[in-house]
Amino acid sequence: MKILYFAWLKEKTKVSEETLSLPKGVRDVAGLVAALKARGGGFAEAFANEAIVRVAVNQEHVGFDHAVADGDEVAFFPPVTGG
Repeated sequence: MKILYFAWLKEKTKVSEETLSLPKGVRDVAGLVAALKARGGGFAEAFANEAIVRVAVNQEHVGFDHAVADGDEVAFFPPVTGG
């Protein structure tokens, strides 16, 4: 799966994108976030307040209960406002 990080998530993780296999036991975005947070450091900081993190799976905005699978593209970004 390909994971993309934008804005301050990119700054905290020090990664703009990465490719990894779906961690064992992970079935949804919430599980993926928990696995990423478990890395510690900037990943734990980036996902410390999940309420301010938005996610898209395969370029579709979804909630943390959305299923994920190997081969998906998952993007994490802050809330976006229009003007």
